Amino acid sequence: MTDSAATAAGTGAGTGTGLGDGTRAVRAGLPEPVKHEPTLPGPVFAAHFHLPGDPTGPYTYGRDDNPTWTLLEQAIGELEAPGGPVERQGEGSDGTLGTGVETLVFASGMAAISAVLFSQLRAGDAVVLPDDGYQALPLVREQLTAYGIEVRTAPTGGDAQLDVLDGAKLLWIETPSNPGLDVCDVRRLADAAHARGALVAVDNTLATPLGQRPLELGADFSVASGTKMLTGHGDILLGYVACRDAELTAAVRRWRKIVGAIPGPMEAWLAHRSLATLQLRAERQNTNALAVAEALRDRGEVTGLRYPGLPDDPSYKIASQQMRRFGCVVSFTLPSRARADRFLDALRLVDDATSFGGVRSTAERRGRWGGDAVAEGFIRLSAGAEDTDDLVADVLRALDESAD
Repeated sequence: MTDSAATAAGTGAGTGTGLGDGTRAVRAGLPEPVKHEPTLPGPVFAAHFHLPGDPTGPYTYGRDDNPTWTLLEQAIGELEAPGGPVERQGEGSDGTLGTGVETLVFASGMAAISAVLFSQLRAGDAVVLPDDGYQALPLVREQLTAYGIEVRTAPTGGDAQLDVLDGAKLLWIETPSNPGLDVCDVRRLADAAHARGALVAVDNTLATPLGQRPLELGADFSVASGTKMLTGHGDILLGYVACRDAELTAAVRRWRKIVGAIPGPMEAWLAHRSLATLQLRAERQNTNALAVAEALRDRGEVTGLRYPGLPDDPSYKIASQQMRRFGCVVSFTLPSRARADRFLDALRLVDDATSFGGVRSTAERRGRWGGDAVAEGFIRLSAGAEDTDDLVADVLRALDESAD
């Protein structure tokens, strides 16, 4: 085993309890320092590993495990862990060191979502999904139905999923919802689901572990697309599942092995490198999102403005109870498709692109994709890390220039 692989499998520097989010993000998943080795070991490119004798040890084949994944999985586990990481005990390559949380990384957010749903559900089971969630969920619903799984849906807002929980095997929560930014009470829903014998998974993509920790709120799974704000540069696809139950995690791991939806080592290394700036990015992006939302409140042509961090937002009360940061996404509606297109064309500091969470601000008219129940003039804007005054000024100027 190489020095970097050995340190990945052994005890690491990690992060202690009581540390701030910035410190935790910078130190997350780092191995113990080794003389003349980099702080974060480089990506390990290997389809197979030297394996004489019986197939024992942490690394056997590249579809199952990789030392670069190990460090990233440990890092995400430290950030997702309820109460933060604790003193590490023992050794392993499964991302459980010192957190009580096992994390599995995937090739994309949809790979992670699919792994939870299809590893836990069987024909005859019932699952509850949000009807206002991520655009690809209707495709998932079709596939679940084709496999003989009953799919029930309800809106995120008002904890409406409570009404369709009876007899369900799994409750899927997305909060804040994408793109509508509704928020539900995770702890209330988790308690109710568990009382009925259902598992609970939370899509934590928009909040990130620095904004919300679903496992701390009672969820069985925290699932996210690392493509978005977690890594923040719009240059990799990644997903992960975090869980504290070994049996549940084993089923997800088995699904990953069967499907082979694994990240490349370079993507995993880039993701880990990017975690170090997560808190810095989140602070600026959250500040910018709130500033943009506050500026849009005063514009008569803007309707349906949503941002959970606005005190007058319908989701503010519950969001402020369970979220530590409110995210980088603001949604609002302009009077028409034409007005929305003119607004997007007039922006200079905001790219017209899908996805969200990057250091460069983006915005798009969501109706162009179909699949989301939104008006033609609905805009999803993701605040980046530009100077706040510059970003707000660009948005307001574009609104002025796009007026009829």
